[in-house]
Amino acid sequence: MRDDSAPARFLWLPPGLRPPVTMVWRQERVFLLVGAAALFAGYDLNVYGLAIPQIQASFQIPEDQVALIVAYFRMAAFVAMLICASADLVGRRRLLLVTILGQAIATLATSFAGNSTQFLWAQFCTRVFGYAEEMLCFVVIAEEVAAASRGWASGALSAMNYTGAGIASLIFAAVNFLPYGWRAIYVIGALPLFLVAYLRRQLPETRRFAVQEGLASTRSKFAETLGLLRDLARQYPGRIAAILVAVAAFGFGISAATVLSSKYLQTAHGYTPGQVTLLFIPGGLVGLVLTILTGRLSDRIGRKPVTLAVVTIAALAFALFYARVPGYLLPPLWVLSFFGFFAGDALLAGFAMEIVPTRYRATVSGLRYLVELLGGAAALALEGLLYNHFQGHGPAIQALLVSVPITLAAILFLPEPAGKTLEDMTA
Repeated sequence: MRDDSAPARFLWLPPGLRPPVTMVWRQERVFLLVGAAALFAGYDLNVYGLAIPQIQASFQIPEDQVALIVAYFRMAAFVAMLICASADLVGRRRLLLVTILGQAIATLATSFAGNSTQFLWAQFCTRVFGYAEEMLCFVVIAEEVAAASRGWASGALSAMNYTGAGIASLIFAAVNFLPYGWRAIYVIGALPLFLVAYLRRQLPETRRFAVQEGLASTRSKFAETLGLLRDLARQYPGRIAAILVAVAAFGFGISAATVLSSKYLQTAHGYTPGQVTLLFIPGGLVGLVLTILTGRLSDRIGRKPVTLAVVTIAALAFALFYARVPGYLLPPLWVLSFFGFFAGDALLAGFAMEIVPTRYRATVSGLRYLVELLGGAAALALEGLLYNHFQGHGPAIQALLVSVPITLAAILFLPEPAGKTLEDMTA
C-alpha cells in the first residue's frame, strides 16, 4: 500500500492540466475515487438528453412533454438534498458509499422499464442518488485540497463529469445497432458503478469533518440537527442568498439548452446519432481541457472575474446555437456553450463550498444543487408551453436565457475566495 504522504503524480492527466501546487498521494487517491463517480454520473445523467428521439419513440412521449419529463426527474433533488445534508451529521464517506450503490442499482433498473411511468420512476431514483453523489463530491474535494488549487479541483472534477458525457455520446453513436437500443446504454453505464462502489471502500473520511465530528461528539444528533439549522439560518445570510439567486437563475436559463441540444441537432439540423457523436467527442475534448485550465486560471486571477466570463460565454453561445445559424457554426458554438456551462457550474458549486464553515458545508452544497435543479425544472416545464407558443424549441430556449444576467449580478455580491483557506473565508 502506497504511503498517504508520498508525493502525488497525477500521471493520468497531461502535464499542463495537473494541479498547480504539490499534493500528496492521499489527495490524489480521494480525487480518483470521487472523480470516477463524477465521470459515470456524467454518463448516466446525459443518456436521456442524447437519446430523447429514441426514448420518445419507445414510449410515445408528445413533443411538448420531452422537456417536462426532465422537470419531473429533477424533483429528485428534494430527496437528494436531505441525503446530502445528513452528511454534516454522519460523515461524507458513509453517504458516498450509499449513493454510489443506489445509483448503480437504479441505473440498471432503468434499462428494464416497460412504460414511461416505470422509466420516469427508475430515473427519479437514479437521480436521487446521482444528485446527492455530485453534491458530496464537490464537498469532499473542497475539504481535501489546498487553497491554491481549489479552482483547479472544481474544474478537473467537472471535466471528469464532462468526460462521462462524452463516453455516453460515443456509445450513443451505435444506438441503432446495439441490442435493445437505448436500453443497452444504461446497462453499460450501470456495470462500472458497481466496481466503483467496491473500490470506494478505501475512501477515507475528510480530515476537516473528522475534526468537526470530534468537537461535536458530546452532543446528540438531534441537538446537532437543531443547532445546524438554527445557525445556518442566521450566519452569512447575504452570502447564502447571493449564491442561491445566482444558481437559480443559471439553472433556469441554461438547463433546457443543455438537455435538448442532441434532440435539436437531430430534428432541426438532420444529424444522425453518429454525427452527434462526431461533434460531441472532439468538441468535448476541447471543452474538457478548457474547463480544467479555467479552474487553474480562477486560482490565479480570482473566481469572480472568471465565473462572470464563462457564464456570459455560455449564454451567448447557446443563444446563437439555437438561432438557426449555418451548419458550419454549430461545432464551435457547441464547444463554447458546453464549456461555459460546465466551467460555470463547477465554479458556482465551488463558491457554495468555500463561503461557509465545515459544519454545514454539505447542507449548503445540497441547498445550492437543489435550487439550481429546481430553477432548471421550472424552465423545462415552461419550455413546453413556449414550444407551443413559438412552434419551435429554438426560440423557446432563447427566451429562457434571459435569466442569465441575474446570475451575473448575484456573483458580484459574493466574496472572493481564491487563494484563501476555507477557515479564512469563514473567520
